[in-house]
Amino acid sequence: MSSYVDLRASNGTIYVYESTGHWDKEKKMCVCERKCVGKRNLETGEIIFSKKHLTQQAAEVQARRGPKPSPEYRRYFSGATYLMDSLGEKLGITDDLKRCFPDTYKKILSLAYYLVLEGGNPICRFPKWSTSHDHPYGMNIPSQRSSELFGSITENAKQSFFRAQGKRRAENEYLAYDTTSISSYSESLKQVKYGKNKDEDPLPQINLALLFGEESGLPFYYRKYAGNITDVKTIQGFLRDIDFLGMEKVKLVMDRGFYSEDNINALYHQHTKFLIGGKLSLKLIKGKLEEVRNSMITRSHYSSAHDIYTDSSMMTWQYSEVKKRSGEVLSEERRIYLHLYFNDQKSLDDRKTFNRMLDMLEEELTSGKRIPEHEKQYSKYYEIHETPKRGISIVPKQEVIDEAEKNYGYFALLSNGIKDPLQALEIYRTKDMIEKAFGNLKERLNMRRTSVASEENLEGKLFVQFVALIYMSYIKKVMVESKLFKNYTMQELFDELDIIESFVQPGSRPRFGEITKKQLCLYEKFGVKPPSLI
Repeated sequence: MSSYVDLRASNGTIYVYESTGHWDKEKKMCVCERKCVGKRNLETGEIIFSKKHLTQQAAEVQARRGPKPSPEYRRYFSGATYLMDSLGEKLGITDDLKRCFPDTYKKILSLAYYLVLEGGNPICRFPKWSTSHDHPYGMNIPSQRSSELFGSITENAKQSFFRAQGKRRAENEYLAYDTTSISSYSESLKQVKYGKNKDEDPLPQINLALLFGEESGLPFYYRKYAGNITDVKTIQGFLRDIDFLGMEKVKLVMDRGFYSEDNINALYHQHTKFLIGGKLSLKLIKGKLEEVRNSMITRSHYSSAHDIYTDSSMMTWQYSEVKKRSGEVLSEERRIYLHLYFNDQKSLDDRKTFNRMLDMLEEELTSGKRIPEHEKQYSKYYEIHETPKRGISIVPKQEVIDEAEKNYGYFALLSNGIKDPLQALEIYRTKDMIEKAFGNLKERLNMRRTSVASEENLEGKLFVQFVALIYMSYIKKVMVESKLFKNYTMQELFDELDIIESFVQPGSRPRFGEITKKQLCLYEKFGVKPPSLI
């Protein structure tokens, strides 16, 4: 198995060496051999292969070209994996992986196929699936070999893949950014820490940040960080990552958990367009909401298409920046748009949720089963009196309750680039796809809890799961747009195609079996030419 190693020369040039390891029986040790294959582009990070290496590669490809005679007669289930093959070509996944992982891309694809098509099953069951299914690698990948594969996935190759996928995204689309927590059983991983677990899992965790194209609906970048780091602290590091990836005209969509003055200033400093949720308690938002609270819930502010009332204002943001060399604080005013919204149904739902919470607090108080974590809420919403004869009595603090209910149904968005409140709302709502993507990662792609014991294996497994997520996201997007969910779950769609067989005989290309009209229709929905018509 080979990997690439970078060595910097004294003149600053980075030479790339292909490192290949093998077991030396005489020395009884693993021996690595290196050969120079080219240079690293300092601006893009991509490898510029030498003519000698490209010539050798072409000769090897020529030697492998043509149909490979099968040593025996075999039948495989190929309909679903054929769909994956076609989507990989369509989305550029196969080409980008082949360029970044020339020796292992087929194994990565096969494991990604398995994760998508056999949702929820652990990778240790891959050998059973492999015996009956056609897939890019074409051979079994036992647990030991998959661990070796995960360990061989280098950071350089990953970043090259992210850059390649990023170039395929629409330049002017907004990018949804969000984070999730992944619990871990391992105590040896450095970044596994106790933090705010979004699934309320008592285990320690790592956190994962993900970036999605708002129009494409596809992920193209992720990064992991320590489990005790809060969302609000991740933005500035993420902006440095974006700069490293060489992306221009970045536009981000984020929820209010990422809001802070420092983050907004950093976004302005990077000339990044943004759309971010804002807390109603913020001084900038609170003052404006009090000013328009009554006037915005009128016919002229109502949108029937969205069933919502809106108000939009151009505000002034007090931008500040500390000069690195001099320490001088630069202050100036920047333009920002504040969009306010009110929804009747949201108001009703918020009030029901709040009253259920008050019911729970009252039950705990009157039964004497007080919960230490709720003590602040007891004193915030109730006057509590207790006597030996009458026992405990509670009186709701109505003014406090009224103040809490006052803002139900309202929410706010801030942007330095979107003037229209309805356009901002539509773009912000697409952020929901990232929440669904996290659900796919944790449930179907088996990432709710991880048990890998080494940093290298964790990094490699995350990458393979990320590749699988690209396929999953595109399939789900097509199913939604084509209204396929009316008749199929995702697994039912895969099962419908999976029964298509291919027959392999020595010296011949695979031949596909009969395909029904229903199966032809599914391929058509995905823009894929059916195998029988090729």
